[in-house]
Amino acid sequence: MKRFPVIGVLCLSAVFGLSACSDDSSSPAEEATEAAADLCTDLNALKADNAKLKALNPAVATKDQLKDAYDAVQEDWEDVKENANKMRDAERQAVQSAAENLKKGYQDLPGDTTGKDALTQLQPQIQQLDQATTAASSGLKCPS
Repeated sequence: MKRFPVIGVLCLSAVFGLSACSDDSSSPAEEATEAAADLCTDLNALKADNAKLKALNPAVATKDQLKDAYDAVQEDWEDVKENANKMRDAERQAVQSAAENLKKGYQDLPGDTTGKDALTQLQPQIQQLDQATTAASSGLKCPS
């Protein structure tokens, strides 16, 4: 039961993250958010179809009803596995992209840039990396 609050948080994060998007191209972080939303949808479908399977009355259920309910659960499970992999890949891509953006931003700084100016200029990349690593860490349930 502890997974469902985490799934709920991922779903809410996905909804808010996707609503903030304004252009058609998606960043690695947005793809991770979308994959999390898809995974939430798939987990909810799996839970619902499993509940239907569980609710079948053994006294009156036909073999065909059992097979249909079982097949629905198996299809949902395949979707869950696929989107869980997409989410992990998207999180990895988001962290990689953010780290590379920070590296490029740092390397592109003029040699005479002061520490204050450098930090100001790199703030977006630093924030992006922080968000990507936080999302990946929470998805993996890493201790903070």
